[in-house]
Amino acid sequence: MSDSDLLKLYSSRILALAAEMPKTDRLDAPMATVKKRAPLCGSTVTVDLSIKDGIITAYGQDVKACALGQAAASVVGSAIVGCSTDQVISARDGLKAMLKANAAPPQAPFDGLEVLIPAREFKNRHDSIMLSLNASVEAIKEIQTQT
Repeated sequence: MSDSDLLKLYSSRILALAAEMPKTDRLDAPMATVKKRAPLCGSTVTVDLSIKDGIITAYGQDVKACALGQAAASVVGSAIVGCSTDQVISARDGLKAMLKANAAPPQAPFDGLEVLIPAREFKNRHDSIMLSLNASVEAIKEIQTQT
């Protein structure tokens, strides 16, 4: 990776998102907790989630990831409360398609993930970027099987 590639990848917007991550307090009594790890880089994200009537009512996260994973977690943390479970699943699918198939970014309120478009060409970073939404979808499915 050249220096110019690194500069493009780690834009000031990505670094700002990583530095200002919301929802970093873990929930006292979540309906589900899921920890995901990106095997290639070792990044981890733990998500606490609660749902009522198909709507995300509470969210907490513990993120130990590169700036790209942190930026993705920041966008997710800012947008997820108040979303339907279907919106979260759609955002996860949309982010994956954006990274792997050059699709458009996920729709609002997760459209802030478009900042990660430059990471498309860095496949070794995709797992870290996907951690927050993958963990959130797994938590949703866990809660749905409980009820």
